[in-house]
Amino acid sequence: MSAVRRVQVLVVGGGQAGLAAGYYLRRAGLDFAILDAAEAPGGSWQHYWDTLRLFSPAPYSSLPGRLMPRQSGHEYPDADHVVDYLATYEKHYVLPVHRPVRVEAVEDVGQGLVARTDSGMWRARALIFATGTWARPFLPAVPGRGDFAGCQLHTAQYRSAADFAGQRVVVVGGGNSGAQIAADLTARAEVRWVTQRPPRYLPDDIDGRALFDLATLRVRADGPGIAALGDIVAVPPVRVARDAGLLSAHPMFQRLTASGPLWPDGTVWPCDAVIWRTGFRPALGPLKALGLRGPGGRIPTVGTRAARDPRIHLLGYGDWTGPASATLIGVGRTARTAVKEIQDLLR
Repeated sequence: MSAVRRVQVLVVGGGQAGLAAGYYLRRAGLDFAILDAAEAPGGSWQHYWDTLRLFSPAPYSSLPGRLMPRQSGHEYPDADHVVDYLATYEKHYVLPVHRPVRVEAVEDVGQGLVARTDSGMWRARALIFATGTWARPFLPAVPGRGDFAGCQLHTAQYRSAADFAGQRVVVVGGGNSGAQIAADLTARAEVRWVTQRPPRYLPDDIDGRALFDLATLRVRADGPGIAALGDIVAVPPVRVARDAGLLSAHPMFQRLTASGPLWPDGTVWPCDAVIWRTGFRPALGPLKALGLRGPGGRIPTVGTRAARDPRIHLLGYGDWTGPASATLIGVGRTARTAVKEIQDLLR
């Protein structure tokens, strides 16, 4: 049986949030390790579809301490460029990332926390959980979903419009990824985009830079929420499809039939595939034994800190754990605060 490895701080997750935490832990002089379940660096970015684009230029999509270089020929980098950047980042800062290591459970052992993994046990005085949401795609309980005879997949499984060439495809869900996937498919397929509410495009001159500024104002409690302006950044491919009249959204259908969606007026649109852009849930299963959850199943937090256990911080899960914390540029701010609180705790 392997010996228990000990560190002051254990980080679970080696994507952008885990690396940002590692940067500040290194600066703080703390003894730490990062456990990542993936085979290679890059976090969830290594699984995105082939035409995905960031909605900020490279310098405005950077983790703390090191600017993302520009991608030749592109103002908005693609996912492969982000993967290369993250791999270089962890190497540059010599971050102690152990992979592939899958954390199965975290337990409280009184004077510390023990993480049981598929390759042994780790003990730490504090824990930063940065597993993200990619491992838990959410599919809604839409009536008739089991009756549909065609292909169904979540956006986590979408790779290329070429897979749907010549088909009729329904894309369900708005936001940036819904708009980008629908726009991507229009070149190869007949697309019907379905959203709960009409899409609201941000002004064409607004990208992730402005959104981060708005998130900063929200932190200071003296600015409007991002949702007040819109919910879709018109990156070039989306803008082209929108202006060509190919991104006209339809209201949500009533149910799925064997051949396709059925709307309340009785209209059925026969299709070959349904792509669900219906979000993700935080991948927090290993924390179950700690009893951190509150009413409704969510873990109550104060900033990033678990309200019921100050040794545990949740990092990078969106506005729940800090405005813009699920973005490359935004996670650094919450990572810095989390590490500072852990440093104070360990003193």
